[in-house]
Amino acid sequence: MVGLTTKSGARVSRLGFGAMQFGRTCDEAAARAMFEACLDAGINHFDTAFSYTGGASERMLGGLVAGLADRMIVASKAANDRPATRANLRDACDQSRARLGLDCIDLYYLHRFDDDTPLEETFGALTQMQAAGIIRYIGVSNFAAWQVMKAQAVCAQFGTKIDAIQPMYNLVKRQVEVEILPACHDQAIAVCPFSPLGGGLLTGKYGDGGRGRLVDDAIYAARYGQPWMHQTARDLCGVAGALGVDPATLAVAWVAHHADITSTLISARSVAQLQPSLLAMGLDLPTDIYAQISALSQTPTPATDRSEAV
Repeated sequence: MVGLTTKSGARVSRLGFGAMQFGRTCDEAAARAMFEACLDAGINHFDTAFSYTGGASERMLGGLVAGLADRMIVASKAANDRPATRANLRDACDQSRARLGLDCIDLYYLHRFDDDTPLEETFGALTQMQAAGIIRYIGVSNFAAWQVMKAQAVCAQFGTKIDAIQPMYNLVKRQVEVEILPACHDQAIAVCPFSPLGGGLLTGKYGDGGRGRLVDDAIYAARYGQPWMHQTARDLCGVAGALGVDPATLAVAWVAHHADITSTLISARSVAQLQPSLLAMGLDLPTDIYAQISALSQTPTPATDRSEAV
């Protein structure tokens, strides 16, 4: 597992907290309560983005990390609604630093791959920002493996590297296992995945008729709409019941167990909703249980669409 460290030298925590709901479904009081619960659990990795809730997420997180920044890895992402040009990256980063109240953002991601801006300009700008001390680590989010490797080659020209990637990964979304995780292992890139609960699917609440994004949001409904995914969620609940563990805890622990995962991002609207995910901090799945859970979902085929075993 590749590591990231705080300014004071502490290793990044096994779980991180994603603050996308700050200013959307949770107010200042709920945000502070979840932040403090994360600290109590040993989490030192907090993630946000320029585009989240019109900047409210960064401002709220900034108020919480004030005075604690050297003990934290605070991550944010560049604006995803404009080209990743030198001027746009610097402007967005300056705005994010002001919102966060930080001179330096520990981990700064490109939020998406930009087809229209030369990678030399984009990563040249990030290299300059890194050299100036306004960001520490360079990250990419939502990149395909070929995009990662193309960008990594450009970074090498500037004497730097991609330090981290933030992909989607959960029990029913395992595409990263095909090429992204092997590429990151090869390139010593930290992997900080989001959505370990599959939009709430793997908590089991939809099997009980609960409402949420999979019902109310067309994008999430399509993303997790395949019947086998819902069967996997039901099967996970069965395993969780037999073990006496919340299915959300198992879902997060399953993602975090993978040897190439660095820090798994969890999120919620309240401490009560967050608590099952937090419990995964201390749950190291036995090999047989990990294999049992893995067998509940479809393992993606190899990148070459063949296997030496068949």
